[in-house]
Amino acid sequence: MDQAEMLRSIMEEEGGTSKPSEIPSRERNEGVRVIAVTSGKGGVGKTNIAANFAYITALKGKRTLLVDADAGLANIDVILGITPEFNLYHVLRGEKKLSEVIVTGPGGIRILPASSGIAEMTDLSRGSKLTLLEELQDIDEPLDFIFIDTAAGIAGNVMYFNMVAKEIVVVVTPEPTSLTDAYALIKLLYKNYGAKRFKLVTNMVKNAAESKAVFSRLSRATEHFLNLSIDYLGLIPFDPRVQETVKRQCLLAQGYPKSKAVQSLKSIVDKLMKEEPDTYDRGTIKFFGRSCIERL
Repeated sequence: MDQAEMLRSIMEEEGGTSKPSEIPSRERNEGVRVIAVTSGKGGVGKTNIAANFAYITALKGKRTLLVDADAGLANIDVILGITPEFNLYHVLRGEKKLSEVIVTGPGGIRILPASSGIAEMTDLSRGSKLTLLEELQDIDEPLDFIFIDTAAGIAGNVMYFNMVAKEIVVVVTPEPTSLTDAYALIKLLYKNYGAKRFKLVTNMVKNAAESKAVFSRLSRATEHFLNLSIDYLGLIPFDPRVQETVKRQCLLAQGYPKSKAVQSLKSIVDKLMKEEPDTYDRGTIKFFGRSCIERL
């Protein structure tokens, strides 16, 4: 019986719920910050933001892992210009350990690549989710930050990876559809999965006034309809050179480190690094996993 089957068997015997003792204890990454970068709508720049966050954090001397959690449509390797031999698919098939597929990217960031074009990866099974949690818990290198680049939308994989993290950064643009989809994502994570803290980043904005207007509209909606406050993390101004760097397969922070957009990215990273997560949010990867196990 493999590890995933064993865990499924335990959970079935317990009526589908998980107990802390069912998750092996791993102490090597106590205190790691696990941050999901997510969005309700595609095309808002979420993947670029997650990758730049990881790159800037690594340059500041933090041991950083970037997880491509768009499991069926990998993008991180494309924008970084890397060609990993193995990816998350091989881990979930039991062919490789997590440590065997993680590769090194620019600035020394560690990257867990995803697969592309494999239908079964677009909606991970319960067993696959359990296997991935076990692998994350048993990761064999010390880390300070893990950034998870989720897929866009409200599919099961998106919910899962947001709940694996304990800090959720929602990326939104001034487009009305981006706002409505971001609200739908927050509502679902709050009502169905118990997520209570959300940090908002506005992307592709003209100026601070437009950013604050975007935040205000979304914040009023969550407070009025959900009785939920969201936090404003910062803004990233529109920069046409983002598309140029995507074509060159490098990051904006690499190609244009002095640009206004990169200065904004650095300010947001500084703010994240200075924050002290609530006691509820602090702990090891194994701690993060327990709450979502019950909802798999």
